[in-house]
Amino acid sequence: MKGLNAKGMNAQSDGNRAETLYPALPAAIEKAAETLLHTCCAQELRIATAESCTGGLLASLLTDVEGASHAFERGFVVYSKESKCELLGVARARIDACGAVSREVAIAMATGAINQSHADIALAVTGYAGSAPPGQEAGLVHFACASKGGAVEHREAHFGNIGRGPVRIGTLGIALEMMMDAVHAVARP
Repeated sequence: MKGLNAKGMNAQSDGNRAETLYPALPAAIEKAAETLLHTCCAQELRIATAESCTGGLLASLLTDVEGASHAFERGFVVYSKESKCELLGVARARIDACGAVSREVAIAMATGAINQSHADIALAVTGYAGSAPPGQEAGLVHFACASKGGAVEHREAHFGNIGRGPVRIGTLGIALEMMMDAVHAVARP
């Protein structure tokens, strides 16, 4: 099957690779997404995403793997403060007090994604993929992964001022790793 590559030119898909994003993403990211989805299918688990700085890139990757995308329940692209509040129930007071790029908001996003979906696991990401406002750290990304009825795990990454693309790709790698860890933690017998 043919798709468009990063330059908008037709490219031949390579088996089960993430067709839409191929060849822009490293093979290890694509393989991690495939493994996550196939593991979710085998365990009958569904996943959701709540994305800010990645703008839906993770959801796109997870729906691009043929034959396993039914494990992806839904994605929330919540780039603005208002969307975080309206779609995920994040309290505006929390955003105002902690900042949209914070541990607290990432956790609230993941919890909101679990509560507003039928997913077993939800991953949230918020950060500065490009330049950051004055006094903030470029490349700072907060992750939170929530399991239905379980704990919420938080992680933060400090990618530095390496550019939007590299930060977003690095973010995908960490997000997929956290979701896989959560899948193993909640695996059904």
